[in-house]
Amino acid sequence: MRTIDFSPMFRNSVGFDRMAQLADAALRSPAASNAPAYPPYNIEKVSEDDYRITMAVAGFAEKDIEVTVNQNSLIVTGKVEKSEESEGRQFLHRGIAERAFERRFELADFIKVTGADLENGLLHISLVREIPEEAKPRKIEVRSGVPAIEGKKAA
Repeated sequence: MRTIDFSPMFRNSVGFDRMAQLADAALRSPAASNAPAYPPYNIEKVSEDDYRITMAVAGFAEKDIEVTVNQNSLIVTGKVEKSEESEGRQFLHRGIAERAFERRFELADFIKVTGADLENGLLHISLVREIPEEAKPRKIEVRSGVPAIEGKKAA
């Protein structure tokens, strides 16, 4: 029997509770083994409605990173511009990857990106879930003895 591993879907999603939508996205995306592994990142739940994505982007400056939100997609791209000073350097070992990248995260409804900070080679992206009042659950009073719908009696 063939099994489906849903773990690749969960590491690219923030705030989702809809399994059907995730399964649909997984069937349209490339296989998990082909998924890019650079740059590494963490997704953490800071509080009930606050999340943070932390990406390791050593060698990138603020001007080299672009964070874009388009509908329910968060897109983080990075590209280091080569300067004339870096052209003449000769490396004996180059372990710090400065290759261009693009990382996409699908955001659930009501998830808003509130900021991005670059500190010590780590990019921290802050997210918050802001549910509007009309979408929040509300309690409906249950009354007895009062008909819910009043209509005219047939003549």
